[in-house]
This record gives sequence, C-alpha cells and structure tokens, in this order.
Amino acid sequence: MMLIAVSPSGHTELDQSIRSDYLEALIRAGAMPVVMPLTENKEVIHAILDKADGVLMSGGVDVHPRYFGEEVLPCCGTISEKRDAVEEIMLRYAIEKDMPMLCICRGMQYLNIILGGTLYQDIPEQYSKELLHSRSDTPADPVHDAAITPGTLLHSIVDCDVLPINSRHHQAVKKLAPGAVLNAVAPDGTVEGFEVPSKRFMLATQWHPESLSDRYEKHQHIFNAFIKACESK
Repeated sequence: MMLIAVSPSGHTELDQSIRSDYLEALIRAGAMPVVMPLTENKEVIHAILDKADGVLMSGGVDVHPRYFGEEVLPCCGTISEKRDAVEEIMLRYAIEKDMPMLCICRGMQYLNIILGGTLYQDIPEQYSKELLHSRSDTPADPVHDAAITPGTLLHSIVDCDVLPINSRHHQAVKKLAPGAVLNAVAPDGTVEGFEVPSKRFMLATQWHPESLSDRYEKHQHIFNAFIKACESK
C-alpha cells in the first residue's frame, strides 16, 4: 500500500486539517494517506517525504504574490505565510527527488510558481468576467466543462476530450512555468490543468477532482493513475 504525504488545507498551527474527500479518493485508489504537520522544520519534512511514495498538494488560501514577484493587490484573498513556507519546503524537496506529485487548486498554483510561472491574483479583476470560477455554492458538482488536450497524460487518464468539472477558485495560472504542458482549459481560456512530461508523474488540476471522485469515475481515475505511478519505482 502506497504512503501518500498530503499537505493540510488548514493554514495555522491550530488548524492542520484536511477535507476528508482528499483522503477518501486516495484510499479508494489503494493508498494510505498521511497528513503532513505544518512545521518549517526541514529535517522533519524531509524525513517524512523520504518514507512517502508520493505527494498530494491540497487546495486552500492564496499564495503570497511575492513568490511570483508581485505586491499584494486588494483583489488578493487570504494569505498564510506559514503554509507558504512549509509547502515551499515540501515542493522543492519532492521536485528534487522526482516524487510522483498530484497538485490540486492552490497546489497547482504553487507548483506553477515554484517551477517559474506566475498567477492572476484575481480572475475577474485581472483576466475575465466571462465565466464565474468561484462557485463555492456548489463545490461538489460540475459547473462547466474543461477541454482536455489530446496527447497529454491527463487525456490518457480521463480518456475524453471534454470533462465536466467543478470550480471553486478566484486565482489562476497567468504564465505557465517552463517545461509545463497545458492539458486542460476552461471555456474562457483559463488554465485548468498542466503536467510536466520530464518528471516521473507531475500532474496538476485547478479543479477539485477529489470532490467529484465518489460519483464520477473519470475524476477517480486521476487518483488511480497517481497511485499507479507511485507503485512504479
């Protein structure tokens, strides 16, 4: 059974929680998830990751814009500098070790930053008001489609050209990081996913497949493929 290190969605020392749907999706895929402590102790983080077979970076609050060279704008949301610091350690070590990684929502955004990309601090303010992406009113149901890029890892996993997805974010990828390949896009052009072909398994989704995976098998397939990659050493 594969051991998966999961970043907590909480962002303070007193809130290191994680939504159960992340854990349930991993368990259905045959994995054993463990929620990481929110500590900046590199030795502890590295020791846990050395024992893990893969890493899942979860969703949550906004990454501080200084990580991609910008000041905080009024349209930026809640920031957790504690979580930023901890997850930077996790991401850089997992990338260095070429660990299989599944990065979701904030996880995708931070991965893009660490790899050299940037973000829109707020989609309607800086990009487009054409499509409402912050749909927290229906967090576990599809609200729009994503076009899946043929020939990508994601396309081989979900085996379709159009995938209905949920949406509960207000930030998005602005400049895609070098080496990353776009694999999913919203009707308004917003980046909904990317992957890094040079890595063992590095897949990122802007939507939350964990919240759909119990009822829509194509979203569970993402977790299944992630765990299968963790088994292939």
